[in-house]
Amino acid sequence: MQDVSTNYRGVWGGRVGFGSRPAVIAVDFVKAYTIPGAALYAPGVIDAVAKAPLLLTAARERQIPVIHTRILYSAENCADGGMWVQKAPVMKAMVAGNEQAEFCDEVKPTEGEPVIVKQYASAFFGTSLASQLHAAGIDTVVLAGCSTSGCIRATAVDAVQHGFRTIVVRDCVGDRHPDPHEANLFDIDSKYGDVVSLDEAIAALGEDRESSR
Repeated sequence: MQDVSTNYRGVWGGRVGFGSRPAVIAVDFVKAYTIPGAALYAPGVIDAVAKAPLLLTAARERQIPVIHTRILYSAENCADGGMWVQKAPVMKAMVAGNEQAEFCDEVKPTEGEPVIVKQYASAFFGTSLASQLHAAGIDTVVLAGCSTSGCIRATAVDAVQHGFRTIVVRDCVGDRHPDPHEANLFDIDSKYGDVVSLDEAIAALGEDRESSR
């Protein structure tokens, strides 16, 4: 049996790179993942929250759009979460008034930055995100947030299916355990987008793209 890298080589793992108009999508950076003792607590998200401000600051300084997402349910018994909430009732913490549903202080949206409210894993499913991005001429989505195996993966898959170049910043995404984190980064990098380091992402966001717009 070949090792996985050898098995995938030459079949999966092509690169899409950055296009001419990127946007950063901060996916579900909420306190449920960072409060010790919370059911969703994910140590890997702690690290991502610590590093994500560098990415967000780089985007803001270069006037690159930053869009935030959060999960929030408003129907009785979180019925607007449909079958997903039945599969994962832990998500019922995502309601107004619950501290766990609030943004982490380090990565809160700044004034004027859009917030997409969603009820499912993908930031695109049932939301206006794709329409907003297409209307703004965005061709590249740069993903940060959590969790890697859940909402990041789902958003990455939908992003490429909506026609966007998809970039996941390895240092700025996290999960509750390193095994699903690494497995999903490998899969995303192989099939749906490019997984890059924070330094690579910041450098790419700083490139002059005016001539290609």
